[in-house]
Parts: sequence; structure tokens; C-alpha cells
Amino acid sequence: MDYARTIPVLPSPDIKASRDFYRDELCFAVVQPEMDDYLIVRRGEMEIHFWCTPDLALPPVSSCYIRGGEVPSLHAEFSERGVEKLSPFTVRPWNMKEFYIHDPHGNLLRFGCAPEEV
Repeated sequence: MDYARTIPVLPSPDIKASRDFYRDELCFAVVQPEMDDYLIVRRGEMEIHFWCTPDLALPPVSSCYIRGGEVPSLHAEFSERGVEKLSPFTVRPWNMKEFYIHDPHGNLLRFGCAPEEV
């Protein structure tokens, strides 16, 4: 069965800089032909879309949540690679073990899993 999925569409004032960060720092693949105003990146089952906007106020108030059993290994990989703006991987008050990354424009990526999934 082909289940429906939720895919975040985040704002980017610079599609090329977003492409470079997600491709080079987080190892996402670019999955559509080069475009100046839209970007799709994918890594495994994670897919994120970006639309180009001149409004620099939008990315710092935008985010997406990525959840699942792969999250602990992602944190280890990103730590080893020295990804900037990587938070500690810790249990939050709402009982999810999470870490955060801000992309170069301020979009917040929140990664989490239940503590028992670690």
C-alpha cells in the first residue's frame, strides 16, 4: 500500500545555499533538476521541500520534526561530522529524546524518538 506522507515545505531565501547545506553537511540527495525557486532533498525516508522567498523573517519561525529509530545514529553521525548548531541529544520535559539543528537560514530541524527507542 502506498501510504500518504507528510512532507514539510520550508522557506529559503537562497535555494543554492540550502542545497549545499543539506547535501554537503547532512548528506541529503537533491532529487529534482536544478531550479532557482524550489528544492527537494531526500535522505532515506526523510524528504524536505524548500520554496524561495525574499522574506528573511520566515525561516527563523519555521521548523519540521523528524521522528524515528534512526535518530540516535543521525545524531552520532552529525556529531562526528562536526555539523554546526547541533544541540545535545537529550530527553526533553515531554519525554522525547531530541536534538536540534538550525540550517543556515534559521529553519529548525527537530529530530526525536521515544527514550525507549534509543
